[in-house]
Amino acid sequence: MAGGALCLAALGAALPTACVSARVSPSTLNVVGGRNATAAVVSRRRSCVAAASARALPSFQGLRASNALGIRTESSLPLSLSNVSNGSRWFAMRHRRKVSRLGRPADQRRALLRGLTTELLRHGRIKTTKARARAMRKYVDHMVTLAKGGSLHERRQALGFLYDKSLVHSIFAEVPDRYGERNGGYTRIIRTMPRRGDNAPMAFIELV
Repeated sequence: MAGGALCLAALGAALPTACVSARVSPSTLNVVGGRNATAAVVSRRRSCVAAASARALPSFQGLRASNALGIRTESSLPLSLSNVSNGSRWFAMRHRRKVSRLGRPADQRRALLRGLTTELLRHGRIKTTKARARAMRKYVDHMVTLAKGGSLHERRQALGFLYDKSLVHSIFAEVPDRYGERNGGYTRIIRTMPRRGDNAPMAFIELV
């Protein structure tokens, strides 16, 4: 029994003293006695060592980033600048701007309006969406106003906008007689049935 007490004392010296309440004197072992008491003491020491190791190790955070959502907390742009994205193009928010974008960038929108204006002046009446008809109206009126002026500079301006050069010379010859007494309002928009498929509002735009 004395040899067992010495072995437990040596074991206690070797193990880290993480739990003070787990120390048991040899006299206590002599009082309790038996193999069951020795097993209880050893299991208690192991549990105390495991608890101390768990407290000593830092908590593992894994590979989680500090900002899992990827939200930028610092920005070089001022907070008053609010931008919206259109694919690879960036535009400022269009407050109090009445220009209809027609779902296109500036260069494509201008090309679309030039083509529509050319076709309207060629045929006199076309069918398109209501938004496009309202957007092209001022360009048609401007071309008619240039044709009423008839100067070389105004002719060159019309040649730079319309796609058909022969059409430019035709409207410069016919417009002064047709709209000589009218000041503006050279077009008329007539709404019609929505387009089948996407239900887009359609309209006819024609020369008065």
